[in-house]
Amino acid sequence: MRGMSGDEGLEEIGERIRAELTAKYEAREKALPLAREVIRFSANAIRAIHREEFELARELLEKAGGALARASMALSEHPDIFYAGFISDAQKEYAEGRATLALVAGERLPSPAELGVGNAAYLNGLGEAVGELRRHLLDQVRLGEMDRGESLLTRMDDIYTLLVTIDFPDAMTGGLRRTTDVVRGILEKTRGDLTLTLRQSRLERNLAGFEERVRGQ
Repeated sequence: MRGMSGDEGLEEIGERIRAELTAKYEAREKALPLAREVIRFSANAIRAIHREEFELARELLEKAGGALARASMALSEHPDIFYAGFISDAQKEYAEGRATLALVAGERLPSPAELGVGNAAYLNGLGEAVGELRRHLLDQVRLGEMDRGESLLTRMDDIYTLLVTIDFPDAMTGGLRRTTDVVRGILEKTRGDLTLTLRQSRLERNLAGFEERVRGQ
């Protein structure tokens, strides 16, 4: 049934709604697998970083960045889908991978704008990178690289110092408070582990020096 002259009829309204939803659904179906690729490439890059295969990590992160850009483009006309969650998760994983590479390889941290990610995703990705830094730090300490361990702990502390100053509602920061709490726990545990290891190493050196002096008498 049609309404008054000049009004849009119910059938036309339905057709327009179906067309808009179809376009939105098709965009979502295009972006969703790309977002999954971002997460997969980023996770594989982090594994490569821990093996110190930095070139491979860079290649994987380049692929992740490309997939993220294509996913964002697919949803450029559908902001409600873009902000539904899965793109933010992909951005966070990508930011974590990029931050982990920069921190482990001793490079400059890229900014959110350089990565093409939102501030909330960037900050949460930075927080999650702290867990990866702990893993790398412990690997370095096991190899006897104490100075390297202390340097990594300083970077972890720097990240926590930043995160704790971002005092905004969780709806704006993607639950950053919880991430910050996790970072604090990781930092405290890592500082304790490193301190204990340094003390043990110092004690062993002192004992070895004492034994050497005894043998020389």
